[in-house]
Parts: sequence; structure tokens; C-alpha cells
Amino acid sequence: MLPTLPVNAAPAPLYWRRTFPGGFEQARAARRFVTCLLDGHPCLDDMVLAVDELVVNALRHTKSGQCGGSFTVEVLCRDGGVAVSVADQGGPGEPAARDAADTDESGRGLRTVSLTAETWGWHGNDRGRTVTAVFEAERVA
Repeated sequence: MLPTLPVNAAPAPLYWRRTFPGGFEQARAARRFVTCLLDGHPCLDDMVLAVDELVVNALRHTKSGQCGGSFTVEVLCRDGGVAVSVADQGGPGEPAARDAADTDESGRGLRTVSLTAETWGWHGNDRGRTVTAVFEAERVA
């Protein structure tokens, strides 16, 4: 006899994870990975933008961008909400959303993520950290 779920049981969350080599050309592959998984989602463009910003930050500011480095992209879908994360190999600084001057050529990545995602955050240290952007179900409905 097969086990049965209660009628009101919530569907199991969906989770994907992929590790990429630490080259800047891999940002495109990470965007494509997320696009394939979440194609048709109303917030797809914002989620792809967030992943791109998080990947580029990992490559620029952590050991993930050094020779032999790598980073991991994780996607978690639960109850209509989606969390996209990038895990890196750590670096000297801490992720922070900053305001860039109009003349600055960079420095807007996490500010962009903070404005498009419902919330974002990070955990870890100089040996490895994960930065996550969350897109809530209420926002996508």
C-alpha cells in the first residue's frame, strides 16, 4: 500500500544547486541556469538580474574569482516564493548595499538586488559566504 498525503499537505519545496568554475564567462551560464529553471515566472527578470549581480560580486570580491576558484548557485522554490543564492569561497570584506556616486562605474550591485528583491541577506565569513535574494509569493501574485 502506498502512503498518502493529507489533503491539505503543502507541496514539497523544489531545490536546485549547481557549481560553476570561477571565471567571469560563467555569469552567463549562471543566468541561463536560473532562466531555464524559472522560465515563465513573473519575477524572472528580477531574479536573473539578482543572480548576475551576486555572481559578479563573488568573482570580483572573493576567492571565487581567483585561479581555481568556483561559486555555487542555489534556487529554492516554496509556497510560490523563490530564493536565489550564490555561495562563494570567501574574501576580506562583507557584502553591503551601498549608494554609488553618479560618476562611479560600479558599486550598485547589492543596492540593485535590495531594490528588486523582497529581502536579501548573507551569512558566512572570510572562508566562504552565501548571499541570498528572496522573491516572496505575495509580490509575484
